[in-house]
Amino acid sequence: MQVNKQSLLILGLLFSASSFAQKVAKPEAYAKTITAADLKKHLYIVASAEMEGRETATEGQRKAAAYIETQFRNLGLLPGNNGSYQQFYPVTQDSLTEASIEVNGQKFLLDKDFNVSINNMPAVQAFSELVYIGPNVSADSLRNANLQGKLLLVAQEATTQQGQGGRGAMSPRMQILNTKGAAAILTISANYPRTQPASRKGAQSTQFFKRSIPPQSFTISEGVAQAIGGKNYESLKTEAAAKTVMADVLLNVQKATKMMQSSNVLALLPGTDLKDEYLFITAHYDHLGKRGDSVIYYGADDDGSGTVSVIEMAEAFVKAKAAGHGPRRSIVFMTVSGEEKGLWGSDYYGSHPVYPLEKTTADLNIDMIGRIDSDRKVGDSTNYVYVVGDDKLSSELRTISEMVNKKSGKMELDYKFNDPNDTQRIYFRSDHYNFAKHGVPIIFYYDGMLKGDYHRPTDTPDKINYTLMAKRAQLVFYTAWEMANRNEMLKRDISLPIPSRSF
Repeated sequence: MQVNKQSLLILGLLFSASSFAQKVAKPEAYAKTITAADLKKHLYIVASAEMEGRETATEGQRKAAAYIETQFRNLGLLPGNNGSYQQFYPVTQDSLTEASIEVNGQKFLLDKDFNVSINNMPAVQAFSELVYIGPNVSADSLRNANLQGKLLLVAQEATTQQGQGGRGAMSPRMQILNTKGAAAILTISANYPRTQPASRKGAQSTQFFKRSIPPQSFTISEGVAQAIGGKNYESLKTEAAAKTVMADVLLNVQKATKMMQSSNVLALLPGTDLKDEYLFITAHYDHLGKRGDSVIYYGADDDGSGTVSVIEMAEAFVKAKAAGHGPRRSIVFMTVSGEEKGLWGSDYYGSHPVYPLEKTTADLNIDMIGRIDSDRKVGDSTNYVYVVGDDKLSSELRTISEMVNKKSGKMELDYKFNDPNDTQRIYFRSDHYNFAKHGVPIIFYYDGMLKGDYHRPTDTPDKINYTLMAKRAQLVFYTAWEMANRNEMLKRDISLPIPSRSF
């Protein structure tokens, strides 16, 4: 699918084609170059065993980045990051080397009695008292509590109030406790002793915090909690207020830290008369890697499907430009890593933008568009896509999206995940959010949760509906075409919805 040398020559000669020609150009011929066969060819490479599951800061991720860069380079796209196709950002991998808990001189065992968050700071902490927060202590009663520097012992709530859903969801009470400046939190869990040892390795995007250092986090068995509470432990469980408990508690965490890096892959297609304004088309190319030598998390739909769609759209726009129908605005094609770790790559880009965010008209983000949602019981399951965020930030987004779809896509646009009460909080869970939080209007394209295959080794390329995937990618292309060529940048006239918890 490489553009031949003659086409690249034409591309170079026609970078300054007239805006009049671009305005009257029809995108249909170029959209048709986004085919099921080409998407399949790319995806069987990106989601292959050779890519080792593309876990961030691993060799598999670097192989995937090199493949994407090669595709962009062969298309004749310009390096998107000041002469480079990759934007590197730091990653640290922590390995737990020692962890211990002692209560009044009694030692407890890792995995049998307690576990420790790999994100804890290396430290030895000694406390002679702590605050017990029992099952009947409400979130509201803790809002004005002074817990600065305290050790907290936290029981599961009697009536568990679930967070807003999604990865890493926590109860409202725990959300409050994490903001109180506590030194450490011991959370009581029934999941002891562990049948499988917890991982001794983890990773985080940076060793530099954007906020004050979070509390040390431990989970402990009921036995450890009993040792702390002593003879009054059972009566403490009935209290409706936080209570001070006297006990000598020694916490120890030691770890080794390895400095690593990961990268986003960016390529630029320069615009013409509006070349200093930008449209982003994004997807994440990382996934969950492998476990041992034999279990690979292929991530074909999540998000190999979005990654290869970005490559195919890039080719379509290059062909249009070579024919004298290039975009007025510059288009940045960006695939990011670290999404599965917590939107690291897009967060890094948002904090270190290569192109002015105030001059970025929109981000069209694709995360999973190759499968059919088996839980969707309305409409035509072979001709839909979930559209998320088109009702936010800009009043023009939905109008443009629906106009383009009516004219060219003719798909069912499902707005299920725009619901403010969406328990999965999909709007906040992919890389578009790191554009949205900086005020950039976004549309997110999505096929729904993979029943039985989400974040499993079974998310493989043979399960992709390539015909439907091509239709969805073409719809994104048509929408991008309109946004790249309209006279004005998108309005920013709707306030950003604020998540009720951190992501």
